[in-house]
Amino acid sequence: MNALQEKYKKEIRKKLKTEFGIKNEMAVPAILKIVVNAGIGNEYKNNTNVTEEMAQVISQITGQKPVVINSKLAISNFKLREGTPNGLKVTLRKDRMWDFLYKLVSVALPRIKDFRGVSRKSFDGKGSYTLGIKEHTIFPEIDTSTFSKIRSLQVVVVTNAKNDEIGEALLENLGMPFERKKVKKSN
Repeated sequence: MNALQEKYKKEIRKKLKTEFGIKNEMAVPAILKIVVNAGIGNEYKNNTNVTEEMAQVISQITGQKPVVINSKLAISNFKLREGTPNGLKVTLRKDRMWDFLYKLVSVALPRIKDFRGVSRKSFDGKGSYTLGIKEHTIFPEIDTSTFSKIRSLQVVVVTNAKNDEIGEALLENLGMPFERKKVKKSN
């Protein structure tokens, strides 16, 4: 069991239960899954190896092989043909999810230059959180000398929290480095 998962089971669940007045143990918010996405867009036209390269990157980061998402429709304005690779995604659950969250919170995010915390505005209204990462090189297992281009990733943390306030409290207790709340100055 991961240290973060153990901390959640022993400390954070009790804290959230008392903080929000939850009576049922099963109603305490938890993380259901983490989805890691990467879009490749128009780059496939110039470099057909981009899907293998990104699949290798995502599998190194998450420990799981990604699924290649192909375009379902042909859209002429975007110069997109039906069936061409458009992105990659991985859905992490259970132990891999906890391992990835621990690595993201304690190793990868602190490596960002001039990091002041992640935005509190990226909740979806139902307690799930979406985080955009501009450089995939913040993860320590990535060797930057072997890749042709620095790419971005999207990380979606799906929770069963009823609203954003509970979801934010859950992630904050798990160690997500949110930016400081801005205090309004009175005149």
